[in-house]
Amino acid sequence: MSLTTPVKQIMQERKSVRKYNAKTKISRETIVQLLQDAISAPSSSNMQPWRFIVIDDKEIQKSINFFSFNQEQIETASAIIAVIGDIEMYVNAEEIYAKNAELGYMPEEIAKKLGQDALAMYGSASTKTLENIVHFDAGLVSMQIMLLAKEMGYDTVPMGGFDKTKFAEYMELPANEIPILLIAIGEAAAPAYGSSRLPIDRIVRFNK
Repeated sequence: MSLTTPVKQIMQERKSVRKYNAKTKISRETIVQLLQDAISAPSSSNMQPWRFIVIDDKEIQKSINFFSFNQEQIETASAIIAVIGDIEMYVNAEEIYAKNAELGYMPEEIAKKLGQDALAMYGSASTKTLENIVHFDAGLVSMQIMLLAKEMGYDTVPMGGFDKTKFAEYMELPANEIPILLIAIGEAAAPAYGSSRLPIDRIVRFNK
């Protein structure tokens, strides 16, 4: 797909693919670049709570499929991108805002205050509130991952249907990191099914 392909076309052509060519390999450099581009997504107070585990080892892909309802694409996709949410993302607040000042995005005194405010606000939030925040932000970056992958000529499918507790245990995640979504990425071996949408007048209303 051309780099000049309109975003709307990419959105329409992106489908959830579940049949992959198991022989297709995507380099780690390509996936890192994909994720580097994807993290331009917005996040709550720019806390960037997303973390990623790229699983491209076939044995590990097979292992996580034991608690992922035996979905074929987990083993045949070139890689699985696990989108993780860090509920202690606020510990980076001052670093993030200091960098904003360094890059000239805002005055240093404002950046310092915003960093301190974010650290205090999120640091005092409940675990449930933080989990809601990281789930929301993970959704934003995940959509960008899938659209960028399509632009690069690859296919994806998002998967929320896996045992997150067992995944966290198997991957030895620290307590502050919670698994949110798995994204299979690779080359389609068969066309994806189309999917209908509800009429727009059923889902849109204005004002009250």
